[in-house]
Amino acid sequence: MTDAIVWPETWIAAELRVRYADLGSLDDAALARHYEDFGRREGRIASPAAQREGLIALVPADASILEIGPFCQPVLTGPNVRYLDVLDAASLRVRGEAIGIDTSRTPETIHFTNGLGEAAGQDLDILFSSHNLEHQPDLIGHLKEAAAALALGGVYVLIVPDRRYCFDHFLPDLTVARVLDAHLEARTVHTAQSVIEHRAFTCHNDTLRHWHGDHGPEPDGMDGRIDYALNELKAANGGYVDVHAWQFTPQSFESVMTTLNRLGWSPFRPLRVYDTAYGRNEFTAVLTLDAAA
Repeated sequence: MTDAIVWPETWIAAELRVRYADLGSLDDAALARHYEDFGRREGRIASPAAQREGLIALVPADASILEIGPFCQPVLTGPNVRYLDVLDAASLRVRGEAIGIDTSRTPETIHFTNGLGEAAGQDLDILFSSHNLEHQPDLIGHLKEAAAALALGGVYVLIVPDRRYCFDHFLPDLTVARVLDAHLEARTVHTAQSVIEHRAFTCHNDTLRHWHGDHGPEPDGMDGRIDYALNELKAANGGYVDVHAWQFTPQSFESVMTTLNRLGWSPFRPLRVYDTAYGRNEFTAVLTLDAAA
């Protein structure tokens, strides 16, 4: 099924010419230089799949799909889409109403509520995740469970926050060493460091302000937020506190995913990692299973 999907290249000269009048006269070589020197930093859209709507449009309606973490607003719908979340549908509605969001699109059924491992052997065509990967305490463990749910040739389609344009701006990119450390510990909850960073050292979440270089003052955590995080950890008593464990840019994501695959720690290799579009706080990516996985 997924072999028939044409995932666009991450950089397409014709796409840039059509979208941007000032680039129309440049030949391919000049366009490539412009994109490397300026376009990527400016958030120029070099591929139709660089925006979430373009990526989603490529997902076939007849593919077997599992969406991770739809909450009350799933990205994908249809008879071939199943859902995984931490709560059942009724509980998601209650939670959504409690925080004041629209619950009218909550899936009627959440098919898996006991973690991604529950979906092993489903032989899915596509696993889909939007703003979920950054919450996984053990990223490698998550990728291995994702592979176990997919059919041979299946793909993991992702929409991932770009730390540069959201509240994670001042936090460091993930590294191979940190990802391996989490996996060797078989981590199931977030570290105290991740909770403290998320509560005390994040900044504003105005995407356009970040694009315009206004990140606000660098957080110092001295306004009671560290104490709040420590009290939250104490109250959790070793339980799960939901925060971002990982911070990404397209470049750091592709580099770490490539390295993990090359070293044999991940069954996935990056097929496409698209650059972040101007005005967005997220990038898109497609991971593919190696034949031997």
